[in-house]
Amino acid sequence: MIESILIDGAIAGGIYSLLALGFTLIYGVSGVINLAHSGFFMIGALLFATSGAFLLPVLEPLGVIPTFILILALILAAISVATIGGIVYKLIISPIIGDDVAIMVVTVSLALIFQQIMLLALDAAKLTYIPVAPFIRGATWGVRNESLLAFGVSVTLFISLWIFITKSKIGGAMRAVSQDREVAMLMGINTERLYMLTMGISAAFATVAGVFYASSVLVGQAPPHMWLQPLFSSFAIVILGGLGSIKGTLIGGFIIAYTETLVAYLIPQGGQIVPAVSLVIIMLIILIRPKGLFGKRIEME
Repeated sequence: MIESILIDGAIAGGIYSLLALGFTLIYGVSGVINLAHSGFFMIGALLFATSGAFLLPVLEPLGVIPTFILILALILAAISVATIGGIVYKLIISPIIGDDVAIMVVTVSLALIFQQIMLLALDAAKLTYIPVAPFIRGATWGVRNESLLAFGVSVTLFISLWIFITKSKIGGAMRAVSQDREVAMLMGINTERLYMLTMGISAAFATVAGVFYASSVLVGQAPPHMWLQPLFSSFAIVILGGLGSIKGTLIGGFIIAYTETLVAYLIPQGGQIVPAVSLVIIMLIILIRPKGLFGKRIEME
């Protein structure tokens, strides 16, 4: 049991951290609480499954390895959702930026619209969920290879984003805007364009997280309600780690994952309690340490 808890918690922690990474990124740079993040996550899984279903019968007879075809489908889905994210920011979020309540209402409404789009797609195909093909089959050490791949991709993307933000010119601009928007604008940084780019990157990360969440955690299924529980988990992770903290997101993801895993293994009927774990953690953190583990304290006017 101890071995199972350690392995399952580590894999879930990697996927959860990746899930919350885009949420943390857009908040850290622009201050936008994007509740549509898990909606991008769901639409990304839908576009991946659709692209894969179209490309596999076309390219596989030509000798292309199925894994390579699925990687291409993932890239296409990530680019598509990143584009949608940039458009959503420009047309919907930008006009109300600075009004946190309005942004939260609009973005959660957008997530519900995405859910209805997915329901229409499922009704048209006469399905209850979208089947998501695994990148790799089989198991190693009793763990599905797809789950191990999801963990590896999560860690790799975390490291890549960390390097991008700390070493690149655009990353430096993101850090400058997150610290003081007005001063960054005076230094010639186009904040509107930077916010659109950040939203696109955030949506692309959500797509990757959605695909691997569906293929590993949900074992190849992408139902229309798959955005809801990940939204709670993402919110719990960023509140626990500290809003806008990438390091906090990584650590918070593993804390949430291991907490849920322990509840599932050690408490009778724990599987039914797991969905509430994130909500309990949110309440405790807000009451005990509102700024989270690594967040900055927000002074109210």
